[in-house]
Amino acid sequence: MMEEKKIPDFETIQAAVEGQQWAVEKILECYSDEIDRLSTTKKERPDGSVETVVDEDLKQQLITGLLEFIPKFAMEES
Repeated sequence: MMEEKKIPDFETIQAAVEGQQWAVEKILECYSDEIDRLSTTKKERPDGSVETVVDEDLKQQLITGLLEFIPKFAMEES
């Protein structure tokens, strides 16, 4: 079964584009699972076993990229 995606509502996106901190935090929260998924990698241990871990550097790069993009997001007039 596919997991229902959490998508921020228009008002939250608009507030984030305007720089409102609560809205930016809400967007980061909405996409936290996807950011974790995209930054997950397999790492080989010295004993040869493989461990699945979140690459914290990559995770921070993804978050930084999202934070840089939010103010540039083009909002259409409705």
